[in-house]
Amino acid sequence: MQRGETCLAKASFLFVKIAMVSTPFLTSRSQSRRQTPHSGYHWGGDRQRFFEGWYYRVTLPQERQSFAFMYSIEDPVGGQPHSGGAAQILGPDDEYFCRTFPDVQQFWAWPNALGLGHWTSSPKTFQKPQSPGYLEPDTFNTSISEGYQGTATQHQGKLADPSRTNSSPTVQWSYQIQPIYGWGNPTSPQQSTAGWLSQFQIFEPGWQILMAHGLASGWIDWHGQRYEFQQAPAYAEKNWGGAFPQKWFWVNCNAFDGEPDLALTAGGGRRSVLGQMEEVAMIGVHYRGKFYEFVPWNSQVKWAIAPWGSWKMIAKNSRYRAELTATCDRSGTPLRAPTLDGLTFCCRDTMTGQATLTLYDQQSNLPILNATSSLAGLEVGGQHWNGVWVG
Repeated sequence: MQRGETCLAKASFLFVKIAMVSTPFLTSRSQSRRQTPHSGYHWGGDRQRFFEGWYYRVTLPQERQSFAFMYSIEDPVGGQPHSGGAAQILGPDDEYFCRTFPDVQQFWAWPNALGLGHWTSSPKTFQKPQSPGYLEPDTFNTSISEGYQGTATQHQGKLADPSRTNSSPTVQWSYQIQPIYGWGNPTSPQQSTAGWLSQFQIFEPGWQILMAHGLASGWIDWHGQRYEFQQAPAYAEKNWGGAFPQKWFWVNCNAFDGEPDLALTAGGGRRSVLGQMEEVAMIGVHYRGKFYEFVPWNSQVKWAIAPWGSWKMIAKNSRYRAELTATCDRSGTPLRAPTLDGLTFCCRDTMTGQATLTLYDQQSNLPILNATSSLAGLEVGGQHWNGVWVG
């Protein structure tokens, strides 16, 4: 990998070491059907350069705000220059918060399902030393002074700002998640976002939408302001690998005006495939129980993405056509992502983008849906943004 090959999209991805704990039994067959490929932790225990990152998002339509939680682990074997983990949060009005977790021994993740967590130190309340692993929510709340844990159905954490004299947590959260869509038609086996070849790890990095749409109920305390919510739109994704795209873009929204059963994720990047660079992009839409997929192996996908402020995509196949336009008049917030030099600021995000999505039937040329939102997640990242990227 050349030194110029920087981070990957989704200020939503990050890094650390696996505790090979057993995975609790999935609570229902419907949840099991919604588990996507690549939900488990990918690190194989070797010393090669490696990162894995997870992204949880909750959107609060009434408040016109969103919370994006980004967790990462890097070089989990430990003892390497960039070994460690991090938790980043993009909060109301795109406000940024970040805490690092240097001790990879305090990280855990399930190998066969979505489940991960990181503590700053082992709980003193435990009567005997315990390896990091999933804790019941009440136990986590009373035992962990600082850290986080998340699964497909539950997410909680508490983080403090060390620059403040008050040692109480600055940000706390706890909510339950009801998965609605994974990645694919809900009545069929769920799909790999990058196709079946992604099981061979020939793409750098790997990318998987874990939950295109779900409903979250609970609370988030942000610097003393408490947000309580019921059945708020929720989303989750992840990425992993040893190399990073040179540049990328991303659009996500599942809080469209008047369309509670609509979820969009689109993105593209210049990535490595078996040592060669390629440019690819995709659009995925879940709408009223059906999945509309526009990917390189079944569709034509075109895009024009500005260094910031404008995202335009058109994708079509023999049956459907999708047109996506997104804009942002804010400056966006710089976020960290994995690079050859560790976790560095190399991408820019907003959770308050304006998005318009139109889906057409190709045979009749009539629209299946036409939806708008002012709560879209938008991102660009990487290098070589010298002008509008047309692909």
